[in-house]
Amino acid sequence: MSQSQSAFGAWHRPMVARPAHERHRTATALELFFDLCFVTAVAQASAAFEHELAEGHIGHGVLGYAMVFFAIWWAWMNFTWFASAYDTDDVPYRLLTLVQIAGALVVAAGAAEALQQEDFTVITWGYVIMRLAMVTQWLRAARSDPERRRSCVRYAVGILIVQVGWVARLALPEDWGLPTFAVLVLAEIAVPAWAESAAMTTWHPHHIAERYGLFTLIVLGETMTAATAAVRTALDDEAGLGDIATLVVGGVLTVFALWWLYFSQNAPQRLTGLKAALLWGYGHYLVFASAAAVGAGLAVNVAHTTGHGHLSDHAAAATFTVPVAVFITLVWLLHHRTEELRSRNDLIHPAAVLAVLAVTFTPAPVLATGLLAAALVAATLVVAARARGGTDLSKSSM
Repeated sequence: MSQSQSAFGAWHRPMVARPAHERHRTATALELFFDLCFVTAVAQASAAFEHELAEGHIGHGVLGYAMVFFAIWWAWMNFTWFASAYDTDDVPYRLLTLVQIAGALVVAAGAAEALQQEDFTVITWGYVIMRLAMVTQWLRAARSDPERRRSCVRYAVGILIVQVGWVARLALPEDWGLPTFAVLVLAEIAVPAWAESAAMTTWHPHHIAERYGLFTLIVLGETMTAATAAVRTALDDEAGLGDIATLVVGGVLTVFALWWLYFSQNAPQRLTGLKAALLWGYGHYLVFASAAAVGAGLAVNVAHTTGHGHLSDHAAAATFTVPVAVFITLVWLLHHRTEELRSRNDLIHPAAVLAVLAVTFTPAPVLATGLLAAALVAATLVVAARARGGTDLSKSSM
């Protein structure tokens, strides 16, 4: 490949499968740009969720947030796994990725309207734009990869049929909105299992783990940005720094601990087959959603402390402690095998989750959550050190 092709992309390459164990397989600059654009949609969904929570519309806000976040997460996830197997980086590939980015920006524009007013028109069209671009990508792969053609065609056909369903849903009566959404979500998540059963695509375990880690990192960064904006607003309203100091300390400590917990595991070792891959991919819906919700909950608590919002003390605290508990739970489950979950050494994670939920009813729940999260990090370090010590001792005695 020439230097100009490397910098600007070749005009066209056959979309053959990349080796599943290719050396030095890392995220590309295009994938990182793709993530940053998608985080725009995450930020809009999180801001709208924060507004609903602050107004006391907890049930409505949680449901709307879950629905909007599905569109963001699912489109991101499908591109990520496809790119792991078929990243040709030629001009058609880059242009189709641009179409998906444009769709993500449309989703971002419609996130607040969908979440707050239950009008999913804009967000549906943005989602369909992203998914139809993926249909084209899969058809390209089907043409160039005869060994996995059946799987690629299944992906293309399955995605296309479901997109027809999403568009048709816009014309249905309002009462049908939630049931049809649930049916279409089940159809969406069934497509990969159906397609991969024909012939597994050559996704790269290390590349997938890195891509998920990078997006988690970006979402946690967006959480800090949202919290910073909330603190800035409070200070502009002449709130005293002492009034929100515990929130700032607790929030920063919590997010840093969540980052530490997520990246303290060897994720590629868990991606050993189709079942593990599906659990990993689907489980990150709650990882990403809870990470973004932590920022919304922290902003709600800042507003509540300065006299804004319509929530009780405990309800405001729960907007922060619950997503933290969800994040810890999912990271614990995703990074451990079934036999490891039965280990007595790993009871510290369930205990930490219960403790985080319990501090909802304390006078300083955000600070207490941060201290508990930090304590969990310290405990996991001690357990890991003891495990390594035991392993080293057994090796030396052989």
